[in-house]
Amino acid sequence: MKEKFTTITSTCVPLPMENIDTDQIIPARFLKATSREGFGDNLFRDWRYDKEGNPIKDFVLNDPTYSGCILVAGKNFGSGSSREHAAWAIHDYGFRVVVSSFFADIHKNNELNNFVLPVVVSEEFLSELFDSIAAHPQTQVRVDLPSQTITNLATGKSENFDINPYKKQCLAEGLDDIEYLLSRKADIEAWEAAR
Repeated sequence: MKEKFTTITSTCVPLPMENIDTDQIIPARFLKATSREGFGDNLFRDWRYDKEGNPIKDFVLNDPTYSGCILVAGKNFGSGSSREHAAWAIHDYGFRVVVSSFFADIHKNNELNNFVLPVVVSEEFLSELFDSIAAHPQTQVRVDLPSQTITNLATGKSENFDINPYKKQCLAEGLDDIEYLLSRKADIEAWEAAR
């Protein structure tokens, strides 16, 4: 579901692991479907469930202590294969924002194309955010797309983040690439008519 993105304030789900690749985000055996729905059920499947399908109690998505639409992950998130299904799974689970100090480029673009905002922060900000969440699981973070800032409300510290202006506009308007072009149809036709 596409929603306009302006400012989100939420608690966070911490995943302080580095080098999380797309096969860990959504294992290859679940890539047969062509519809985007249902992938959230298998997000981090091999970490969430044992071989019999029982929830692994100490994995963060199974811990009721943590909730919210912001995933905070360690450095180098989304490496590995370029499968778009990883972004589908993150979105379908309900995450609107993923925070990390580094994203694999293809995965970062896949998140943007699927209405998930990847926010790149400094190592220091990320470390402090993990510390805040560990100390107080109800710590909230505010992500402000118009001003391109992220704020740890437990400490009051903020950082700016970069985003492609076109993708920022698409998120703010809730439009995918095709919908964006269609929304500019009159402008396109006027330009063509003047040529």
